[in-house]
Amino acid sequence: MEATYFFDPACPFTWRTSRWLVAVAPERAVAVQWRAFSLLELNGDNTPERFRGRVQASFRALRLVEALRADSRAETAGAFYTELGTRVHEQGATLDDATVNEAAEAAGIEDAKAVLDDERWDEAVRASHAAGLELAGPGVGSPVLHVEGATRGLHGPIIAEVPTGDETLTMFDSVVTLMRVDTFFEVKRGRG
Repeated sequence: MEATYFFDPACPFTWRTSRWLVAVAPERAVAVQWRAFSLLELNGDNTPERFRGRVQASFRALRLVEALRADSRAETAGAFYTELGTRVHEQGATLDDATVNEAAEAAGIEDAKAVLDDERWDEAVRASHAAGLELAGPGVGSPVLHVEGATRGLHGPIIAEVPTGDETLTMFDSVVTLMRVDTFFEVKRGRG
């Protein structure tokens, strides 16, 4: 089965969901395709100043994600996100250009710097972002998940912690089942 994961590396909830998906992938024979979903594109001028630097650096990282996708290098895109997310969301590094560069280098991407600084990839990021929105509908954020056999994608799942053991697969099977029901569009509970 193929799953497409539209994400913004700046989002900590997106990071947790990605770690769940990475854990599920070998257990359910899921090939993950990594795609750009930009919080900078989503929020534009409404991005709070305290987050602006993070989402700008994240947009730069998404150029590389889309370049790797275009070159059929999904595993490398996943390795890059793992390096970046580990630094930012687990080790507390600032999401900035230097951290993005370090993550690309650690993932072994030799041509990364040229792509990261190439604004010609901006349109590919925007197109991927638009594709994610089209799959999940308006009013959503990062991440958007789409699985093979589903007409539409969904925002999330948003999780407080990465599940473990049987709960990991149970959650995946449930999400896939719901996603493949065309009349399903939302399930939600408050945080607390």
